[in-house]
Amino acid sequence: MMVREIDLALLRAREARDAGADLVEYRVDELCSGDPGEAEVILALIRESPLPCIVTCRPTWEGGACDADDMTRVALFEALGTSDHPPAYIDVELAAYTRSANLRQKVNLAIDHDKQTRDVRTSLVLSTHDFDGRPSDLTRRVLAMSAEHAAAVHKVAFRARSLRDNLELFDLLRDRSKPMIALGMGEFGLMSRVLAPKFGAFLTFASIHKEEATAPGQPTIRDLLDLYRFRSINPETRVYGVIGWPVGHSMSPHIHNAGFEGVGHDGVYLPLPIAAGEPGQEGAYESFKATLLALIDHRALDLSGASVTIPHKEHLVRLAREQGWAIDPLSERCAAANTITIERDEGRLSVAVSNTDAPAAAACLGEAMGGLAGKRIAIVGAGGVARAIGAGVAAQGARVVIVNRTPERAKSLSESIGPEVCDVLSMDDLTASPPDAIVNATPVGMTGGPAPDDSPVPPSVLGACKPGTVIFDTVYNPIQTPMLRAAHERDLPTIDGVAMFVRQAALQFEGWTAQPAPTGLFERIVAEHLA
Repeated sequence: MMVREIDLALLRAREARDAGADLVEYRVDELCSGDPGEAEVILALIRESPLPCIVTCRPTWEGGACDADDMTRVALFEALGTSDHPPAYIDVELAAYTRSANLRQKVNLAIDHDKQTRDVRTSLVLSTHDFDGRPSDLTRRVLAMSAEHAAAVHKVAFRARSLRDNLELFDLLRDRSKPMIALGMGEFGLMSRVLAPKFGAFLTFASIHKEEATAPGQPTIRDLLDLYRFRSINPETRVYGVIGWPVGHSMSPHIHNAGFEGVGHDGVYLPLPIAAGEPGQEGAYESFKATLLALIDHRALDLSGASVTIPHKEHLVRLAREQGWAIDPLSERCAAANTITIERDEGRLSVAVSNTDAPAAAACLGEAMGGLAGKRIAIVGAGGVARAIGAGVAAQGARVVIVNRTPERAKSLSESIGPEVCDVLSMDDLTASPPDAIVNATPVGMTGGPAPDDSPVPPSVLGACKPGTVIFDTVYNPIQTPMLRAAHERDLPTIDGVAMFVRQAALQFEGWTAQPAPTGLFERIVAEHLA
């Protein structure tokens, strides 16, 4: 935590202790300027600390807030390490520690090491950080840390630019010469923080409150311990996740992690963001392919399954065809899948992709409409969700109508499902010839999406619907989307996205664990988080 007021810092430390923390880091960057009495203030903080602590005074040149020179900071460390109530650790940057023999000697006087002649109880965390990305000289930095025998712990932290950066951090932990902290900062680095115990990391960092994080992408202690069940993660824990862009809003980690705990499955489920690609960078498919294959190939990670969401559902089937993976008939028909199941048996790798959106959506509509045979169902959108629902309802005898702002994509989807059972129409056509159900398969109306306050279906279309027309929104956050609210105003029956979300997640869960999914638990968790 960043320390500005001693009383507040102690309050936060007690909150951390009560929440389950083992150690607290005090960032004293803003309390170190060389003024007399600063050391006594920090010593008082350590003396009253409810937990063993790391004291860090990070300079501005390594991403911190301390403007003092190296010798001023080292004088503080020396005062702390030789006090009657020393911290358990001090964190010193590799670049500062190796800048001069004099500086190194002064730090070594304040820490415990094999050549120490005094009774000193503080150990040294030797660290290196890069807030822009993976440093080009990362290997040299790690080797330089290994050469400094007085260091008790090595720390490497850099901004992860993709999920693949986590794999290199895991390899550093595997090859460590001493206890090590290896963290990816930012959204792409969450995996390195949560999976620290799987790879034997010395520790990981979490904040008490999200707004008080001391590094980008740092989770809260509540999320780390409760959502991701950090204490239960071990080298044998299987890894699962939700692949998409963005994925920060997804409820999947909440339900699957709770489900794993409920049935006793040794697994952890994480957000796995894979960017859609930008001009001049890897395209969406290339980024997806390179990242997913790297995750699967990293044996120690043990990626065992994943949910796949926007914009990668079609990419998954494309990749599966290239790699020769097993593809279920519905995924093959609609050219989109949302589930990966990975098994390893005596070194043999088996990867299968399937689509649980299709049966989940068909079941929801079938229950609401008393069967689908002969019914005319309009689907707004032409992406992976639309493809799955179209194939799913067509397989049960419905006639499908595709409405999409890009006619070419709508035509492609119609040909994939089968022109004999699928038409391409406009919104105006729906007004003139209302269907039996309308399904939103776009992110319009989704919290955090491109148009959270809009409805994909204009009032004129809803107004033309006959009584009993089912309005189904696959968006589940919020539960009551603008489209569903408009349908309620016209007394039209509705299906919210939670129903489909829970059904498709249950099918995934059962495929990964070979155990019945606790669907009641899933429903309660979603309702609680979206209330």
